[in-house]
This record gives sequence, structure tokens and C-alpha cells, in this order.
Amino acid sequence: MAQAPTAPPASAIPPTWAQGRTPEQAALNLVPHPPGMTALPASDIPTDKLKVPAGFKVELWATGMPNARSMVQTPKGTLFVGTRFPGNVYAVVEKDGKREVKTIAKGLHRPNGVAFKDGSLYVAELSRIIRYDNIEANLDNPPAPVVVFDALPKDEPHGWKFMKLSPDGDYLYFQIGTPANITVQPVTHAVIVRLNLKTNIMETVAHGVRNSVGMDFHPVTKELWFTNNARDWVNDDLPNDTLHRVTRKGMNFGYPFCHQGDLLDIDFGKGRSCDEFDKPVLKIGPHVAALGMRFYTGKQFPAEYTHNIFIAEHGSWNRTKKTGFDVVRVALDAKGNVTKKEVFVSGWIQGDDFWGRPADVHVMKDGSMLVSDDVAGAIFRISHSK
Repeated sequence: MAQAPTAPPASAIPPTWAQGRTPEQAALNLVPHPPGMTALPASDIPTDKLKVPAGFKVELWATGMPNARSMVQTPKGTLFVGTRFPGNVYAVVEKDGKREVKTIAKGLHRPNGVAFKDGSLYVAELSRIIRYDNIEANLDNPPAPVVVFDALPKDEPHGWKFMKLSPDGDYLYFQIGTPANITVQPVTHAVIVRLNLKTNIMETVAHGVRNSVGMDFHPVTKELWFTNNARDWVNDDLPNDTLHRVTRKGMNFGYPFCHQGDLLDIDFGKGRSCDEFDKPVLKIGPHVAALGMRFYTGKQFPAEYTHNIFIAEHGSWNRTKKTGFDVVRVALDAKGNVTKKEVFVSGWIQGDDFWGRPADVHVMKDGSMLVSDDVAGAIFRISHSK
């Protein structure tokens, strides 16, 4: 009896980060950098390699926080720090003139986003928002978290959240990223949303946002601004990560059809026009991984820095020559137009080798600025002397 033909082996489904990669790009063997799962000892952190403009100083502010990312500070001064991979949330407190790091939560699922309101710490996990009440009085024995909202998608790709409390304190804003590198996503994904803390109703603020891991409100106009990570695997120099401004509810910034405001997608852009969509304020740079951003609201820096935007560029992985790995400054005019973009802090990368990756920025009450580093597991302070 003739033997039945053997079915050909099923082709392996590529991981989502490799989606859209050509055979020529696959041969480059570019893969995402391993996450920082440990913290460098203070003695091994080369703070002296970090460079800032004349008149500014950079110093190591806190260490011992593996994968330290998003930051929020309370009116009393406690700094809470979220992570993506270890599942920890940290608190940095002043004690006897020294800073002490406490781990207040472990085993959470991608607790990247943190926000603070009325004595409660809100943490954005991958698929839910939780809350720790009266947390500052219980840092050594935190209460069990209260589940605020748990109807979020469970996709791992771009599932971690950056979270920001609205200026009026009524809403939590966060993103739901695309579930792949490049795909036509469900309407539930590639959006900026906000959760009403009084009604627990969630609504969409903006569409066509591949993945934002940083947002802030303009201190004067109260408009939402955010960074956006563009798709991978077009080429080394395209597309750019972008900076966006939300001037009306329901704006659509183009993903997956159009990137950086003027680049149609090689697959999904067929038959479309970038003129259908809202434009970014700024092309930040190709594959720089623009993450946390803040408006400068302090008074310590020179007057020209008032209401400038600072952006943490986490750094590229799918580019043959690495780019990013710094903090950039973006200056705006009174109408919100970009007048200048320049590197503000550099030195995390030497040649093509990096020892750290900036993930978020935060403006302190005294006008200095903190920068978190999720590879060194540390936070740096940038200050200015008159």
C-alpha cells in the first residue's frame, strides 16, 4: 500500500517584534535588548559619563531599583516608581537625611504606570488598574490593592501602560498599544483612553496611536501631549517616533496606515492618504524609543526652559547603528509650535555599547529633574546652579 504523503512542516509564527521583517533584515540578527532585571551597584554606575549643558549638574540620586521606569511624586515627597518586567513597585523616601528605597509591591503584571491622588497610589498593570489606599502611612506594610478597573485587553505586545492623572484629578489617562508591530488592530487597541474615576466609565481620547509610553498635560492650555513609538522594519531611518498634541477628542494619528504624518505604510497604506489623518507636532527620530515626557514647570532651570518638553529616549534595537539613549529637550513657542530640539543629557551609550537606558523624567518641587534608568536600576538628578 502506498504511503500517504507527509505534510510539510508548518512554518513557525514569528514573534510579534519580528512581524514585518524582511529576509534581508532577519539576516542582520537584530533583536530587542534584554530587559534590565537587576540593579547595578552604585559603585558600578558611571555617572561621570553623563553629559549635560554648561551650568547643569548630574548626580546619582537613588539606586537598587531593578527595571525602574515610570515615576510619580506625592505632595509629601515620596517618589513611587513602576517597572515593566520584575513586577515591582518602589517607593523612595527621605530618612535621616538619606534616601531609602522600599519595595512596596511584588509579583504584579507589568506595573509600569503609576499615578497618585488623595493619598492613594494607582498602578496600571497590563490588563487592570489597581489602587493602594493611604499608602504613605503604610510603606512598610502596604494594604492589599483595590481593583479599580479590570476590563482591559490582555495582549502582551505593547500591553504595559503609561498612566497620567488629569489636571482636574477626575480622570486617569493611559494608552492601549497595538497588539503587534504592524497590524490592523481592533478598535480597542492603538488608542489613548481615559478612565473616569467617579463613574468608572472609560472612553477613547485618540485613535491611530501605535504605542505611547509617555504623556503629560500642557501647564497652560491643559492639552494632552504624548510620545509615540513608530513601527519597526521599514528601514534604518524610517519611520520616526513622534510627539503629538491632542486638541480635540477623537483625533486619529494614522496607525497602521500612515506613520510620522507623511509616510504611508508599505502594506496597509495602499489606497490611503496621510492627509486623512492628524499630524504629529514633531518627528523625534527613527527608532529612538521615545518614552516618558514632561513639561518643565520648575523655576530652577534658566527661564528659557520654562514649559519646555523633556523626553527620555530609551534607545533603538532594530537599527544597524544605535540611536537614542539620551534625554532630549523640545522648546515650544506660545502657539505650541516646536522651535528647537536638542540633546539635553547624553552618555548612556559609548560607541555602540550602552550601560543604561533612560525611561522616564520627572520635575521635582525644587525645580530639579529626575531621570529613571531601567537598565542601571537607578534614578539620576539634574540640577542647575545660577
